[in-house]
Amino acid sequence: MESYPAILSLLIFCGGGVSFLYAGIVSIVEKERRATLLFFAFSFLFLLISCLIFLFSGSFSGPLGYLIGVVFTLILILVGFPISGLKNIQRIYPEKRFDERDIQFARHRLKPDTPNFNAYYNDNPANKKIDDHQRNMPGLLSPKAKKYHIASFNAAEANFETVRLLRPHAVGSVDEDRKELNPAQISKFLKTWLKKQGAHSVGVCELKDYHIYKRSGKTFDYGKKIDLNHKYVIVFTVEMDKEMIDLAPGGPTMMESSHIYLTSGVMAVNVAAFIRNLGHSARAHIDGNYEIICPLAARDAGLGEIGRMGILMTPKLGPRVRIAAISTNLPLIISKDIQSTEMVDFCRLCKKCAKNCPSQAIPFGDRDEESGSLRWKINSDACFSFWCNTGTDCAQCIKVCPYSHPNSALHNLIRWGIKNNPLFRRLAIHLDDLFYGSKATARPMPEWMEVGG
Repeated sequence: MESYPAILSLLIFCGGGVSFLYAGIVSIVEKERRATLLFFAFSFLFLLISCLIFLFSGSFSGPLGYLIGVVFTLILILVGFPISGLKNIQRIYPEKRFDERDIQFARHRLKPDTPNFNAYYNDNPANKKIDDHQRNMPGLLSPKAKKYHIASFNAAEANFETVRLLRPHAVGSVDEDRKELNPAQISKFLKTWLKKQGAHSVGVCELKDYHIYKRSGKTFDYGKKIDLNHKYVIVFTVEMDKEMIDLAPGGPTMMESSHIYLTSGVMAVNVAAFIRNLGHSARAHIDGNYEIICPLAARDAGLGEIGRMGILMTPKLGPRVRIAAISTNLPLIISKDIQSTEMVDFCRLCKKCAKNCPSQAIPFGDRDEESGSLRWKINSDACFSFWCNTGTDCAQCIKVCPYSHPNSALHNLIRWGIKNNPLFRRLAIHLDDLFYGSKATARPMPEWMEVGG
C-alpha cells in the first residue's frame, strides 16, 4: 500500500462509502425509503471496492491506479470547485401594479347578479366562462371534493376561521407618543424576535409601487383603491412541515398550509401592533387581508427568487414556506438584496414541478417578459380548477421540488454545490431523480389522522 495511486483510490472510495452510508441514515430519519435503499447500496458498493483496492493494492501501482486517481480527482474539481457567473440571468421589475380583483380567489367569491359581479365581467368577459365552470365545482374544503378527508379538511377550515378573526387587527390606532429608535438596533430586534416566534427567514426592503395592489379584491372593501403610504416592508417566511407537504395533493397539505397562514398571521399582527405602540404606522399583511404582493417584497428583501412554479423559492427550503409581511414607516435598515441567480438557473434546468403538475399549469419553457416583468407565467386558471375539484391547494409542485428537502447538513451540502457550480447544478437534478424519484409518489395517510366518519 505504498503506492500513491492506491492510497488515493482507497481514500476516494472509502470516503464515498462513508458519505453514502451517512446519507442513508439521514434518509431513514426523513422516511425516504427509495433514497435509503439506494444510498445504502452505493455505500456497500464503494466500501466493497475499497476492500478490493486494499487487498489488491499492487494492481493500483501502475497506470490503472493513476488513471482512477486522476479521473476521480478531476470529477471532484469540476463539480465541486466554486465558479461564479450567470451574468445572463437578470431581473426585470414590473412596470405597473396588479389588480387584486383579477386573482382567482377574488373572482371565485363574486356572487352572480350582484353589482360587483356584473361590473367585473363587463370589463373582463374572457374570464367568465372559466370562472362559472369553477363555481360549479365542489370548491376548496368542500365535503363533495375529490380529496375530502374529514379530519384534515375540518382542521384546515378551523385554521382559516381563526385567520379571519385576525384580519381586523391588521391595522389599528397609532400611539401618539412616538419613540425615536436607532434603525439598526430596532431592525435587529425585529428580525431576531420574529425568528424566535418561528420565522425561518426575515428581510426588510423599501416598499415599491409594484409591491402594492392597485385595487382590493377582498369582500369587505372590494374595488377600493389601495393607497399604502409606508416606506418599508418587513417580510418573513415560515416553514411548512415536510411530512405534511409530502402527502400532497391530499387534505393534510391544506391543513398544514392553513396552519402556517395562521401562525404567520399571528406573528405579523403581533409585530404590527408592537410598532404602532411605538408611535409608528404599521399594517400586517396576512392571508385574506393583503395590500401588497408578498412574494415580490420577499424577493426584494433578499429572501429568495420567484421560481418556475410562480412562487417564492428560498435558498434553504425552496418553496416550502408561507409568507407574511408588515409595512411601516418605522425607520429600518434595508436588507441586502441577495440575487440568488443560481436558483433561477436551477429552475430553468430542472422542470420537475412542471413534469409533476397534475393540471399542467406550470410552463416548461423559459421565462417570458410580461408587463415589464420577467417571470414564468403559470396557467392559474388550470391550477385553481384542480384546487376546486380536489378541495385542496395541491402543493404537488412544492412536494417534488429538490429545494424542498429538509434543512439538514446533507441537503445543505447539495445546495452549496448548486449555488457555486453550474456542472454540479446539472448533476444535482439527475441525482435527485435517481434517489428520490422523478415522479411524485403517493404516501399513506398517517394513522393519527384517521378519525373515522
